[in-house]
Amino acid sequence: MITQNPTGSLITTIDDKIATVEFGHPASNSFPRELLDRVTNAFNSLSDNPDVSLIIMRSEGVGAFCAGASFDELLAVSNLEEGTKFFSGFAHLINAMRNCKKLIVGRVHGKAVGGGVGIASACDYVFATIDASIKLSELAIGIGPFVIEPSVSRKIGKTALAEMTLAAHKWKSADWAKEKGLYADTFENIDDLDAALENFCSKLASYNPEALIEMKKVLWEGTAHWETLLLERAAITGKLVLSDYSKKALTQFKK
Repeated sequence: MITQNPTGSLITTIDDKIATVEFGHPASNSFPRELLDRVTNAFNSLSDNPDVSLIIMRSEGVGAFCAGASFDELLAVSNLEEGTKFFSGFAHLINAMRNCKKLIVGRVHGKAVGGGVGIASACDYVFATIDASIKLSELAIGIGPFVIEPSVSRKIGKTALAEMTLAAHKWKSADWAKEKGLYADTFENIDDLDAALENFCSKLASYNPEALIEMKKVLWEGTAHWETLLLERAAITGKLVLSDYSKKALTQFKK
């Protein structure tokens, strides 16, 4: 299934029990709210699909994996309700990935920023290229990675999260991300990544689907409170993005 419109593209395919969810946007695969909702719906739909044992999460192209939130929509936020609604999109997507009964394998072929790091961290297993460096730049634009923090901290720990967040201007290498646990493995190029991804996913999808579902439950034990926590964090971010500091910083970044 393919859905395309000015707010981005979404392609969902199923082949030999493996579903692939591929999102895209001309602005470095960033996320406007409408695209977040479509990807969320895709995971909710695949969760109960008996023809699916495993899901691959990827983005289009060969540039950035995901540049996070849409700058245009962030600049357009004019009140708390709009801000909370926008950031709740990331909350709903992460919760959909967390609640999805199927294991999710991430394919990170390039740089990930902000929400892109959050999405990678919400995958159960991640393959990446050596070009897939990461950055949490939210403090530099007057907000913070509050919505994605639980997901990122779950993978790399609070100390590594602080190292990323407080040095908001610095990129962390793919090797650093692998060392901290965000990436399971890294590869020299996309071809090598895809070969390893295909081999891994084919094997995993051949296992008992009921066992895979139970394993997913184990991996996400203790996160039920995220249903409300992430929405509370969305409200915090929605308030901060209205500040004069954020508006000025976003305008500078846009330039």
